[in-house]
Amino acid sequence: MAIVNQALARKFWAGYPAGPDPLADRVILGKGYGPEFEEPARQIVGVVGDVHDSGLNHNPEPVVYVPMAQVTDGITALAARASRIVWIVRTRVESRSLGGAIERELQEASGGLPVAQVRTMEEVVRQSTAREDFDMTLLTIFGCAALLLAAIGIYGLMAYAVEQRRQELGIRMALGAATQHVRNMIVWQGMRLALAGVAVGVAAAFALTRLLENFLFGVRAWDALVFVSVPVLLSAVALLAVWAPAVRATRIDPAEALRCE
Repeated sequence: MAIVNQALARKFWAGYPAGPDPLADRVILGKGYGPEFEEPARQIVGVVGDVHDSGLNHNPEPVVYVPMAQVTDGITALAARASRIVWIVRTRVESRSLGGAIERELQEASGGLPVAQVRTMEEVVRQSTAREDFDMTLLTIFGCAALLLAAIGIYGLMAYAVEQRRQELGIRMALGAATQHVRNMIVWQGMRLALAGVAVGVAAAFALTRLLENFLFGVRAWDALVFVSVPVLLSAVALLAVWAPAVRATRIDPAEALRCE
């Protein structure tokens, strides 16, 4: 008998799971590799979920699972030479607490062979994503630094623009311009620059989604929530950076501004 994973079922049974049922077919293993590897056709008795053996950022490979006791000696010898034997043990308690007992049982069952690289599943997952976690942490730091620099830049630009237009704003207020009107004018002028930058950034992010997919697990590169929340956050930061110069513009004394050259 044999069990196949979903990746293999999708590859060789078009339309699975709505299409043909793999349980009605058989699979032949080892054919063409020599008489020591050939064996009778195996009945497929189940389809199991995929396992990301090559990493979370790689698509699962098609796999066939067979009972160890039914594997031919030739395939067993080939597997022993090509790769290590891995045992996976499910526990109901903290897995590290059973490490010693599991090692003793495996050594007894294997005739005293040593057991190496005993790891919990959390450690396996953490090690498999260590590089991507570091890259994303680095990108997050750079992104926060860029956001801070952008906020400082917008604030500085708007503060300078308000100072340069001090006399103009004083004249506007002397002629009866409402404080709210002056403040809204300054905010809108600053937000136009910020919104233009956000639009360019979103377009660039869409263009780089294929590159970002290599750093993401369980999240689509074009996730709608991300593409909505991030521009909103950037716009909110820009609004705060523009608000202070806008409030300062409303505090200009028209008489003092008119006396300035």
